[in-house]
Amino acid sequence: MTEKINSFPQVLTIAGTDSGGGAGIMADLKTFQMQKVFGTAVVVAVTAQNTLGVQKSFLLPLEMVDAQFASLAEDFQIRACKTGMLGDAAHVHQVALNLQKYDFGPITIDPVMIAKGGAPLLSQDAVATVKNELLPLADLITPNLPEAETLTGIKVQMQDQYPELAHKLQDMGVKNVLIKGGHASTDQVKDYALFADGSDLWVSSSRIHTERTHGTGDTLAAAITAQLALGQSLPSAIKIAKKYVTKTIKETIQVGHGHGPLNHWAQ
Repeated sequence: MTEKINSFPQVLTIAGTDSGGGAGIMADLKTFQMQKVFGTAVVVAVTAQNTLGVQKSFLLPLEMVDAQFASLAEDFQIRACKTGMLGDAAHVHQVALNLQKYDFGPITIDPVMIAKGGAPLLSQDAVATVKNELLPLADLITPNLPEAETLTGIKVQMQDQYPELAHKLQDMGVKNVLIKGGHASTDQVKDYALFADGSDLWVSSSRIHTERTHGTGDTLAAAITAQLALGQSLPSAIKIAKKYVTKTIKETIQVGHGHGPLNHWAQ
């Protein structure tokens, strides 16, 4: 029997590391593994980080970011990719250039701005670069409420405003939008998806009261990316990813002394 060369589903995360293992590229790769796709990575930044916070971060030289993109494009068949922590305007710009240069399938943008412990992960001057250069490339954007507010300038008072946020982001060039409602103070965590064809979807779960939610956004975007690479439609990918993330929070593991990580082994 002839072996099918390079046929296994392959995906890419473009983000920063988390030395504590709970978020960033570490969370993405764990999620890819559990979703049964082969994960690759472009490291944009390295952080000294644990469940208590981010102590230090270092952005890699731009030429090293370029080299990683070129290396992956030369050998792999990436079916879907996602971004996470990108650091500053120069690195956002460089990532955008590479995403235009190489076809790595549908692009999910997780506009990571602030760590769970409050440390900034995106410089203020980079927000405009995200808006102008990265969002028009996105097949999907997955902001939480503070990120959506920063990108749109709309202050959210109630869940009824999620569609307004999503439409504003579509007006900025994004095809599909997923507003994550985890920061709302409601018993039901409601996420709202607006698709390119004008259809929409609400997905909800009961709120689990725990501080062990470090890496939730990364994990959700990574699970969606994996499911897209496996051939799922975007609505199905969102539903599957939401179910998985809910389980990773519910079936908790005890690691660290602060905002603990998810249980990526959850099934």
